[in-house]
Amino acid sequence: MAWNEPGGGNRDPWSGGGGGGRNNQGPPDLDEALRKLRARFEGLFGGRGGRRGGDNGGSSGGGPKTPSLKGVGVIVGLLFAGWVLSGIYIIDEGTRGVVTRFGAFQSTAMPGPHWHLPYPIEAVQRVDVSTRRRITVGYQAISPQQTRPVLSEALMLTEDENIVNVQLAVQYQVSDAADFVFNFVDPEQTLKELTESALREVVGKRRMDFVITEGRTEVAQRTRELVTQAISQYEAGIEVIEVVIQDAQPPEQVQDAFEDAIKAREDRERLINQAEAYRNEVIPRAQGQAARVGEEAQAYVARTVQQAEGDASRFTQQLTEYAKAPRVTRDRLYLDTMERVLGSTGKVLIDNESSQQLMYLPLDRIMRGGSTQSDPGRTDGAMSGDTAMNSTGTTQSSGSRSSSSSLRMRETR
Repeated sequence: MAWNEPGGGNRDPWSGGGGGGRNNQGPPDLDEALRKLRARFEGLFGGRGGRRGGDNGGSSGGGPKTPSLKGVGVIVGLLFAGWVLSGIYIIDEGTRGVVTRFGAFQSTAMPGPHWHLPYPIEAVQRVDVSTRRRITVGYQAISPQQTRPVLSEALMLTEDENIVNVQLAVQYQVSDAADFVFNFVDPEQTLKELTESALREVVGKRRMDFVITEGRTEVAQRTRELVTQAISQYEAGIEVIEVVIQDAQPPEQVQDAFEDAIKAREDRERLINQAEAYRNEVIPRAQGQAARVGEEAQAYVARTVQQAEGDASRFTQQLTEYAKAPRVTRDRLYLDTMERVLGSTGKVLIDNESSQQLMYLPLDRIMRGGSTQSDPGRTDGAMSGDTAMNSTGTTQSSGSRSSSSSLRMRETR
């Protein structure tokens, strides 16, 4: 007989023998497990609403199910636990959490895990406070390398009634998350309009040439000061980090004329710089020369005064000595004078022991590289060219030069 035929005792290859299936160690029946699980849930959440009448009684009626108190409690507990756990949240680094209770500000959550009363009692809005944000005035960024001008924001009137095209960028951070969320509906748009207003005020108080040339840094700095002051008064929760002028130039219609004006101004500055360089070179040199002349004059004054004082002192001393010994002092003065006079003139010493004819040569002039011819108006007894003088004082022609070879001459100075 097969194991699963009727009357076989419900035996199967996995049974351990015997009937009734109480000692069956085979795999569990999936349908039976599902039925048991369903029965447990039905018992947990309530039974049938009534019982059938009849003689064969005992069977349950088909009325509606009524949930039990235990099942309702379990459901409520699970729902409450899920609702409570929904209040757990984590704030990332560089972020702040603004906690509101029924829409009103409650607290600011720092980075880390937190818990708040679940919705709809409390809610959390996360605000990034570490990232630098950026707004632009006068242009709009289409891509990282391409921008589009916004003339309604960029064109501004200067003090000298000219129009200038200014493009500016502002970098800022959120300093107070609660003020940033609650004090303004659109804080970024408010900051942009405030920056544009401050920039127009600064540009309107300065000339066009200053704004587009050396005044860019000053304009940006002053704009940042005005924006920071206004933002702090409004309590917008924003900190302005940097204000940079991206571009400042005249309108496109007058661009060519303005470039010519810039070239002319650059030429003027170049010429001024060259003139200043020349002045810085000449004036110190002239001042140095003037100082040198002044020093030389002072030295000359001091030297002259000291020499005069020395001469006066020497004369006084000589006068004293002359009063003591007039003859000796007079001879001494004569000798000193002759030594001083003769020491600065050229001399020719002639040994004329023989009576032969003598030829005079201007040896002092020859040694100095001068001409051998004497001056026509010379009256010191020296004769020019080939004129000779003998020991008796008579002159003779140059033909007798050979006869003077025995003379010994010596030139001293």
